[in-house]
Amino acid sequence: MTRITMSRRNLLATGACALVGAVSLPGAASASALGGQNSTNEEIIRKWYGAWKKKDLGTFDALLADNFTFTSAAGDDHISKSTFKTQCWDTQVDFIGDFDLERIATGAEDAFVKYLCHTTNGKSFRNVEYLRIKNGKLESIECYFGAQSSFPSAVSAGEK
Repeated sequence: MTRITMSRRNLLATGACALVGAVSLPGAASASALGGQNSTNEEIIRKWYGAWKKKDLGTFDALLADNFTFTSAAGDDHISKSTFKTQCWDTQVDFIGDFDLERIATGAEDAFVKYLCHTTNGKSFRNVEYLRIKNGKLESIECYFGAQSSFPSAVSAGEK
């Protein structure tokens, strides 16, 4: 089991590097590689991170599709909407102060977001997330660099 977990983590880490490289391409090359910017999806992305900042559970719930899944390098493997709410929203939202959305690259049904999250006690961390969007709702989020030390509660407590 450990060997499988480590293989998934290595694969996730490798994929994250490739994704960051694709998102970091300059100007037109970036838009071309990702299928161009989609303003509707960018608006959904901004609402999503705004819901975390405002602690708006109604918007959080409204933006997630019923079949939503969340995956991260921290052991989350396609967890459901209800598990995501319990394990992530309920335990982390009160530690979030603000987000600087440093890079949003959208396509027809997806987006990459690089953000700097500021905790309520003045600390910060960065993550990159890949979001799948369909019919105005988030179907999945894959969080890259999601080690324990990049959770709002861990950063707030000074854990590394």
